[in-house]
Amino acid sequence: MHVQLPDGSSKEVQDNATVADVAASIGKRLAKDAIAGKIDGRIVDVYARVPDQAKIEIVTPKSEAGLETIRHSTAHLMAMAVQELFPGTQVTIGPVIENGFFYDFSTDRPFTDEDLRRIEEKMQEIVKRDIPIRREEWSRDEAISTFEKLGEKFKVEIIRDIPGDQVLSVYRQGEWFDLCRGPHVPSTGRLGAFKLLSVAGAYWRGDSRNQMLQRIYGTAWSDQKELDEYIRRTEEAKARDHRKLGKELDLFYFHPFAPGAAFWSPKGTVLYNVLSENMRRLTLENGYVEVKTPLMYNKGLWEISGHWGKYKENMFLVLDNETGEHDSSLKPMNCPSHYLLYGMKRHSYRDLPVRYSTQDVLHRNEASGVLSGLTRVRQFQQDDAHIICMEEQVPDEARRFVALLDKVYASVGLEYVAKFATRPEQRIGDDALWDRAESLLKSALDSLGRPYEMKPGDGAFYGPKIDFEVSDSIGRKWQLGTFQLDYNAPERFDLVYVGEDNTEHRPVVLHRAVYGSFERFIAILIEHFAGAFPFWLAPVQVAVLPVSEKFVDYANETAAKFHAAGLRVHVDESDEKLGAKIREAQLQKVPFMLIVGDKEASSGTVSLRKRTSGDQGSMTVDAVIAEAKRLTDTRALTL
Repeated sequence: MHVQLPDGSSKEVQDNATVADVAASIGKRLAKDAIAGKIDGRIVDVYARVPDQAKIEIVTPKSEAGLETIRHSTAHLMAMAVQELFPGTQVTIGPVIENGFFYDFSTDRPFTDEDLRRIEEKMQEIVKRDIPIRREEWSRDEAISTFEKLGEKFKVEIIRDIPGDQVLSVYRQGEWFDLCRGPHVPSTGRLGAFKLLSVAGAYWRGDSRNQMLQRIYGTAWSDQKELDEYIRRTEEAKARDHRKLGKELDLFYFHPFAPGAAFWSPKGTVLYNVLSENMRRLTLENGYVEVKTPLMYNKGLWEISGHWGKYKENMFLVLDNETGEHDSSLKPMNCPSHYLLYGMKRHSYRDLPVRYSTQDVLHRNEASGVLSGLTRVRQFQQDDAHIICMEEQVPDEARRFVALLDKVYASVGLEYVAKFATRPEQRIGDDALWDRAESLLKSALDSLGRPYEMKPGDGAFYGPKIDFEVSDSIGRKWQLGTFQLDYNAPERFDLVYVGEDNTEHRPVVLHRAVYGSFERFIAILIEHFAGAFPFWLAPVQVAVLPVSEKFVDYANETAAKFHAAGLRVHVDESDEKLGAKIREAQLQKVPFMLIVGDKEASSGTVSLRKRTSGDQGSMTVDAVIAEAKRLTDTRALTL
């Protein structure tokens, strides 16, 4: 029989050939590397039979599908090791996640760090056994009976929830087996580059009413070199953790009385305001008008927008004393309020585009278990804007937005990839409307002449969007900016403009943000720069360090000149010795340190130290101010 290869060529193979046979017919190296395959795009085990004329792709360890297969198989390897070490432990689910996997276990004893070490050792032992891993198909009754005898009540519950017409597959490695769709590597000997990372609590099926399980997280890679690099990146990420640096640099805090809402210190507030004012200046320069709208709205607004039916559980509801019902809420986003504002006046085509920007406070009722520093909060602000325009203005607005986004991201050293996200499964609006929206936004994106990736099914529920994914200084990906086209809101809110023909027409709405939320953007910047912000962004730009108490007056005179020049300056008037003052300024990652003593006071100069390059020698105050203003005005990334 014949099969088709990825390059389009046809290859003759023996009847009833497996994926492994096809790999062997191509070459010995490929046969050795093969851990899975794709038949007509569907990923399968290497021993799966290949139908005649099928499109075949061999999956190797370093491919995306290969890594997923390795991680899935390593999760099973871990579960087998746990049950060998701790008889009576029940296994539940063990999916692949980004960079690794986890498995949830039911056991009457907590797993310790020593247990993780023992489990890893047992996993390595099972790898050395090189046990074949094979797929079996079981009947529903057989599966339920077998797992009930083993006391695996969670597996029985899973099986009972699987539709009756679905084939039940079980993967066996030696005497151990588990219910699983697969695929898996051919044998345990194909694994080895893995590490167990941590243990956490997790409710069965994510429901707090259910039993608490123990979740073991791990990571797995195609080889030891990739694992070592991941561990290195992980350690670097820990050192840069914004929650840790936020305290050390005295930027923000959290308190149990206000879960999911940050307390910003004076320095943190400066950082927040610098970003806020920077965005305010840029948007005003780009033709936006700033508006403010109410914080709380009656449910009628959210019923029109569709949020009351689709988003209500994520909103903070407000009880009405007269009706006794939760019929109002704090706003979780600004969009509907901007539509109301637009509708309060009559607009001509000459007015368009109308570009509303706002930085109002928003509230979303995130579950307590997902709150995480500044990256997942309940109270936040966005650099939010909505552009109400004519269809033909969309390409130009897209170009203007990307030019703005380029300027902002360049000022903080973030590079990005644009991603075009199309209609999701759950959406509002008919297909004809979505066809128009996707076609228009794609043409706008194409007109930019930039490469982009597709994200099928990942659009907003009201329209397609362009997302901008940035890479930070240690290679992590963050979704930040967004540009979204919305035909549905103008229909729902009856937004109109009077056209050149003196009749009413329907505009389109563009949702856009560059930072996303200020909170999350600041978290990303703290970790991106490891707290050492560029000069223009540093909460304290200049620290003046008097050698002793008798030079404090000169230090304050010097600081006053920097302050008058619009620079952020702090005088260290402590009784500490100069070395300790320098160390403290370094720990606080202040860009410029100005040492003033007898020589400087008598000559009207300062001795400049830079955070990154140490002693720069004696300079006039005016020269340092000029250099500081240059770094600020040019948004320089380095000192």
